[in-house]
Amino acid sequence: MARTTAGTAGAMDDSGDREALKAEIEAMGKRARGAARLLATAPAKRKSAALRAAADRLRAATKELLEANDADVAFAIEAGNSAAMVDRTRLDPNRVDAIARGLEDVAALADPVGSILQGWTRPNGLLISRVAVPIGVIGIIYEARPNVTADAGALCLKAGNAAILRGGQESYLSSQVIVGAMRAALAANDLPADAIQLVPTRDRAAVGYLLALHQYVDTIVPRGGKSLIERVMKETRIPVIAHLEGLCHTYIHESADIEMARKVTMNAKMRRVSVCGATETLLVDRAAAPTHLPAILDDLFAAGCEIRGDAEVQKLDRRVVPAVEADWTTEYLDAILAVRIVDGLDAAIDHVNVYGSHHTDAIVAGDPAAAEAFLARVDSAIVLHNASTQYADGGEFGFGAEIGISTGRLPPRGPVGAEQLTTYKYVVRGHGQTRP
Repeated sequence: MARTTAGTAGAMDDSGDREALKAEIEAMGKRARGAARLLATAPAKRKSAALRAAADRLRAATKELLEANDADVAFAIEAGNSAAMVDRTRLDPNRVDAIARGLEDVAALADPVGSILQGWTRPNGLLISRVAVPIGVIGIIYEARPNVTADAGALCLKAGNAAILRGGQESYLSSQVIVGAMRAALAANDLPADAIQLVPTRDRAAVGYLLALHQYVDTIVPRGGKSLIERVMKETRIPVIAHLEGLCHTYIHESADIEMARKVTMNAKMRRVSVCGATETLLVDRAAAPTHLPAILDDLFAAGCEIRGDAEVQKLDRRVVPAVEADWTTEYLDAILAVRIVDGLDAAIDHVNVYGSHHTDAIVAGDPAAAEAFLARVDSAIVLHNASTQYADGGEFGFGAEIGISTGRLPPRGPVGAEQLTTYKYVVRGHGQTRP
């Protein structure tokens, strides 16, 4: 599979002429707009067939993909990326198969395009329907994680959208192979290959050119850290679906079952520390601290987690490192956890709403009233009761995959799957009515 099939006439040299790069990004926008018009009415069966074919091609290209990924991982290490970022970049045969299965899961989803969201008949006989339609062209800017390349392309396709993907420098070669497989599958199923395009360079200037394509791109989805989100919000006139960092909390209420608290906390933090749904701060009710916290800390230390705690937490365990103010606002993406003892439910909710990123937060509690208060008052896209924050994932929600977790107040909010990548229009049917 030639890597030049990844969405351009050929990958540009990073030192290439900026004007040529700008022109190529604009050409990608034009091609995407044309592809989006064709996709808007493409049969659901054909889109699903293309996704299944992409999964087959990806499995067949496992060796090539892993070789490309080895080079990406070496690039990431040489560039000084954190261990968490390197882990996000790294693929193995199991992860490749998981990417392929993700494509098949999206293929099996109901097609959201054309769904009648609501319908009613007016007294004059007009039949009015609100119908789901594609957004159009979606630009996705993200860091590391080559699986996002497949997920984003698949979800956009399922919802009838064309995608322009600008992946992280660390996953550049891996993404070329993935997009090449998806484009080949599109063409083999009589769908426009330009429905999925990959920005053909690691050059950061390409991001600015993509953000300027307001005449072709309908929505920008940035998925990454604060600096990326801030840059996108500052530079573009295109509507943005923001996916901010995952500063997630788990709160142990005084009514929590101790064994459940231990199990949920361990999974929320240590299952995979590099994902955005990993808990970064543990809040423990003062009434539960003497009984619950020592065992939780023992579990975490045994798993190799560094604990940064307030003065009361330090008194419970001498292995705890003193926490500073910055620890309450840090997304570690590493085996590090900030721990604070709080004065009850209200203090826990206040802490989450002040320090959190409105991503995902959980309460472990046996008291239903306390749980409902937390779920109602915590202002986050995802709130959980007696479950790990690592369930913050579109696949776990039944969406097949996700582009990310939207942390804004306006919809879409939470996991963004195919259904969330549609908008709607009103279809009005009459039989000759004229307005008096």
